[in-house]
Amino acid sequence: MKKLLTIHSSLFILLALMLTACGYKPSSHFTPKTIGEKVYTEVEVSLSDPENAVLVKDALNRALYSRLKSLATTKEEADSTIKVAYHSIKFTPLQYDKNGYVVYYQANIRLKFELIKGKSREERFIVGRYEFAIRPSAIISNDLRFQAIEKGSIRALDQFIAYISSKGAV
Repeated sequence: MKKLLTIHSSLFILLALMLTACGYKPSSHFTPKTIGEKVYTEVEVSLSDPENAVLVKDALNRALYSRLKSLATTKEEADSTIKVAYHSIKFTPLQYDKNGYVVYYQANIRLKFELIKGKSREERFIVGRYEFAIRPSAIISNDLRFQAIEKGSIRALDQFIAYISSKGAV
């Protein structure tokens, strides 16, 4: 038993040394270089689906703070601006039951992100995907639809943040 504990503690120490010795830094370390500490967020409101703009704006502000510790601020005080616009929203059936009813969907939310910092501008289209189940012979309710759009948008935001982080590492 004592030998097993010694092996486990040795492996833990070795792993800790490897992570610290190789210069590992999380992606959130590099992102502030790219976007700054204060960020202004702007979400383009779609006339066909204005409720989604509110969902994305809230999700963007939460993601900036929780993942990057960046604060949403006014346009005048901001180090950078992130603009988000819906390009398309599509629901694709993924699975059918034995009677031919759709029981599983995938929401594909294509967003256009634009990061503006000083004179530099970075533009990127990203698709956020979210899969969800529905009852057989049911339609997608507004609640499920909004939830899928919000979750898909958050996944797209995460991809954009990862992309920005990788740009900050260079």
